[in-house]
Amino acid sequence: MAYPMPEPRLSHAAARRNRDPILTVLQSVLRQNDHVLEIASGSGEHVVHFAKALPHTTWQPSDPTPQSLRSIQAWCEHEDVQNVLSPIALDVTNRNWPTMSLPVSAMVCINMLHIAPWEASIALFDKASELLPRGAPLTIYGPFKRHGEHTSLGNEGFDTRLRRDDRRWGVRDLDGDVLPLASNAGFEFETLHEMPANNLMVVWKKR
Repeated sequence: MAYPMPEPRLSHAAARRNRDPILTVLQSVLRQNDHVLEIASGSGEHVVHFAKALPHTTWQPSDPTPQSLRSIQAWCEHEDVQNVLSPIALDVTNRNWPTMSLPVSAMVCINMLHIAPWEASIALFDKASELLPRGAPLTIYGPFKRHGEHTSLGNEGFDTRLRRDDRRWGVRDLDGDVLPLASNAGFEFETLHEMPANNLMVVWKKR
C-alpha cells in the first residue's frame, strides 16, 4: 500500500524494507558507467536509493502511470540525485517503447511480473533482448514459485489475493515459465539470490 507524503511523493513500506538487500545484489551485478533502465519504477524510492549508492551509474526510471511519474520526479528533486534521468512513460506491453537518451547497458525490474498479465513478462524479455548488448545484465526481483510450488504460505495467500483482484495476475513459476521464457529470448541464467520475505532476485546475461 502506498502512503501519500508531502505531495506528490509516494512511499511504500516494502520499498523501504527491501531496498538495501536489493542494492547489495546490484552492487555485484552493475558495472561502472552502466546506463540502467528500471522498469516499473513505482514511487521512485528505489531508483534514488540505488543512484545515490552507485554514483558512477546512470539511471533511467520508467512507469506507465502519471502518479508514479510525478512521484519519481519529486523524489529525485527531494534527494537531489544527479545521475537519474527524467522518468519516462513506459508500458512494457506497448511494442513502441520510447527512445532512450542513452544506450541501455543494464535493466532492472522490481515487483512487476506478478502484478501484470503474463504478456507483460513476454514483452519485457523480448524488448530487453532488443535493447541490451551481449553480456549485459537483466535483473528481476519479486516472489516466485519454484518447480510449480509456492515457497511459503505467505506467498500462496498473496497469490490467491492477486488472482482474486485480477485473474491475469499471479506469482510466476520461475522454473517452469520464467527461465524458459528468458532462455528463448536470448538470456543466460547467471545467479539466483534468496531475499527477505520469501522473495528472489534473478540475474540473467544477454547471450
